[in-house]
Amino acid sequence: MTHQIIFIIVLFVTLGIFAYTASKIAALFKLTKPFPINDIPKRINIMLKVAIGQTKIFRMPLIGLAHALVFWGFMVVAFGSIEMIIDGVFGIEKSLAFLGVFYDFMMACGDVFGLIVAIAIVAFLIRRLLMHVKRFKGIEMKKISKIDANLALAAILFLMISLLGMNTYYLILHPDEAIGIYPISDFLKSAIMPSHTNSTGMNDFYASAHFWFEFFWWSHIVTIFIFANALPYSKHFHVFMSVPNVFLCRLEPLGKLDNMESVTKEVKLMMDPDAAFAEPAEGEEETMERFGVKDVEDITWKNYLDSLSCTECGRCTAVCPANVTGKMLSPRKVMMDTRARMKKVGPLKVMNGKDYSDDKGLVKNYISEEELWACTTCNACAQECPININHPSLIVDLRRYLFMEESAAPGELNNMFTNVENNGAPWQYPPEDRLKWAEEIDVPVMADVFNQGKKPEYLVWIGSAGAYDDRYKKVSREFVKVLNYLNIDYAVLGEEEIDTGDSARRAGNEMLYQMQTLQIIETFKMYEVEKIITCCPHDYNTFINEYPDFDGDYEVMHHSQFLQKLIADGKLKIDSDKFAGKKVTFHDPCYLGRANDEYDAPRDVLSAIACQKVEMERNKSFALCCGAGGGQMFKEAEKGDKEIFIERIEEAIEAKADIVATACPFCMVMMTDGIKYKNREETMQNLDIAEMVSVGLGL
Repeated sequence: MTHQIIFIIVLFVTLGIFAYTASKIAALFKLTKPFPINDIPKRINIMLKVAIGQTKIFRMPLIGLAHALVFWGFMVVAFGSIEMIIDGVFGIEKSLAFLGVFYDFMMACGDVFGLIVAIAIVAFLIRRLLMHVKRFKGIEMKKISKIDANLALAAILFLMISLLGMNTYYLILHPDEAIGIYPISDFLKSAIMPSHTNSTGMNDFYASAHFWFEFFWWSHIVTIFIFANALPYSKHFHVFMSVPNVFLCRLEPLGKLDNMESVTKEVKLMMDPDAAFAEPAEGEEETMERFGVKDVEDITWKNYLDSLSCTECGRCTAVCPANVTGKMLSPRKVMMDTRARMKKVGPLKVMNGKDYSDDKGLVKNYISEEELWACTTCNACAQECPININHPSLIVDLRRYLFMEESAAPGELNNMFTNVENNGAPWQYPPEDRLKWAEEIDVPVMADVFNQGKKPEYLVWIGSAGAYDDRYKKVSREFVKVLNYLNIDYAVLGEEEIDTGDSARRAGNEMLYQMQTLQIIETFKMYEVEKIITCCPHDYNTFINEYPDFDGDYEVMHHSQFLQKLIADGKLKIDSDKFAGKKVTFHDPCYLGRANDEYDAPRDVLSAIACQKVEMERNKSFALCCGAGGGQMFKEAEKGDKEIFIERIEEAIEAKADIVATACPFCMVMMTDGIKYKNREETMQNLDIAEMVSVGLGL
């Protein structure tokens, strides 16, 4: 009875402390903005695969297996912990034994996993204490973070030792009537049991065994209680938060940015001035909303959940192209800073009201402008995160604040914004020059075709780079040569085409992006556009993922997908040996690959060309960014050890490639620059897959 009373008191104290902590955290969540939750079946499926199945952790197979075993071990061991709580409250033993065979199975699994987890934790401690793992370092990894990690690992190790100790002495005390199966503890019992002793010695042994059983039982459950209450103040809070965080993750493709409805209203007013004088709807109040994220009251509750769930594993930072090349940006730091800022100012806002300010902010005081502008929005961090944190979406929101509230974008980006706004292109070229790339060939223009009473099947979106960049104009020409050769029914917009503003959006200028978008959609409506082909993955991404937010729903294909389909349908056959013996490596564009999960189409096109395909060390979803995304194409890179495109072209050189094949105008510029920088112009080419198809057809 005393045992039972003490346990109930300890349990209530534990629950009371945890409830107090939970209430404090809940109050901080109330400071944040809403985040929509929908499509529960899809969320359950993602949770089962990513959180329970640990699929993303296996992107690093060996260490991933160790982490997965620890996670699964925790899940299995939790069954025994629940039983211990029931036993303690009701003063009984083996309260869940009525489950029969299932109980035996769970006890056996728990016993085996107790040893597996203990071994894995020892390996983790050795890695952290003795091995110099790069991703465990960084300016954000303070000494307290390392102590926190080591203490948590030590606590988990003790939990496994106490579990095995408890099971072992339970078997010793119940030699004939033990309930459950304990394969590891049964072995340990055999090692502990004395082989020869008299009755007095056996009595002493069993008395000692009873003490050790009680010791391990109490130390195990009390450690669980302490651990549970320590977790909210530790990086290991992900023990509780990771599964919910995966369940509540963004469901959209990685390339999609959330729309800013407040900006949409402003843009529509600009495009329809009469609406500015309309009376507001009944009950609707005019409120000034801050654009983007300056501080923690501007983030969504999901952003804050991400920061609490972050395991600080560093996988995101280890694959970040900016960080890899020595720049300040660390996606892990962005999450840790968000958590730290809320911990600092959140309680003061709860106490003094949401409008309270300590004259600091998440931007600048915690996350510097240099860090934010170094991001290429390549989504490598989001792809790698084992619990589906989406770092780029928060980074872009922080950029939105910097530009739209403080006009604090780098000068080169401001020039690009001005050019897009005035000329409809990121460079100072007039709209009248948009068709100069096609002067040598016959290219149907949408307005002319429509005036003839015809409606082409496809709109071919050339894009600003395809129209103005000297190198990529060649790609536009070769691609339409292929279309003409195959008698594809298409047209281009010509002088009516304007820049999609994709780079502007990812650089924080949401207003400019939406102005461009609404104008383009009106043009599409005028010409009844239904199907779009584009050579630019950035335009492909914005058309297919972001235009539906503005009621712009189209069938969109990247030119690699279109060529792949023609080949699969037997309409495009390339019978040429012009690339025979050439080693060709494909550089995956971030906004085709990670952003939209398309890796096969360009490789299938290359397979139809007689060439020898080789892969770079980092390829497909692991591919390194070229360094041009997120507005980087139009500005100088932040200070670092080297340029990202140099790091990437060095991989192509290591692969001994003769040709670096690309399928993106930004990638082509960067890869071409890399080849020049490395003085490989005589031995290495950069060709778009459309150019290779055109050459293969002899066009």
